Amino acid sequence: MKELVITAETKNLDEVMTFVDTFLEEAECSMKAQMQIDLAVEEIFVNIASYAYAPGTGPATIRVGLTDDGSVFVIELIDQGVPYNPLAKEDPDITLSAEERKIGGLGILLTKKSMDDVQYEYANGSNILTLRKSIR
Repeated sequence: MKELVITAETKNLDEVMTFVDTFLEEAECSMKAQMQIDLAVEEIFVNIASYAYAPGTGPATIRVGLTDDGSVFVIELIDQGVPYNPLAKEDPDITLSAEERKIGGLGILLTKKSMDDVQYEYANGSNILTLRKSIR
């Protein structure tokens, strides 16, 4: 896997996206899959930057790779911030109007809907969110 370690700050989002997109383009990822991956990565990285170390900051590690057959993109987003499993939170009720809905949760819902698989693990003091998406 290729790896980028960067300070978890929203100002570094462009560098994260360039890292991911360069890998996806080299892997000849379909444009539809790349757009879905980009949306998920942006959402998760911004959440790490905004909440993992609040009010301070810390490192974020982004690891990208492909499965052995080259058909599935795998990305791990890792931080050593406050332990938090975004998958444990109940999905927002999207049938309610924006005024009736609680704030938050839409980004992780979009991530879960657009990726083929999303898994969370807390290990060795790190939050590890792993996303998988078929790229063909």
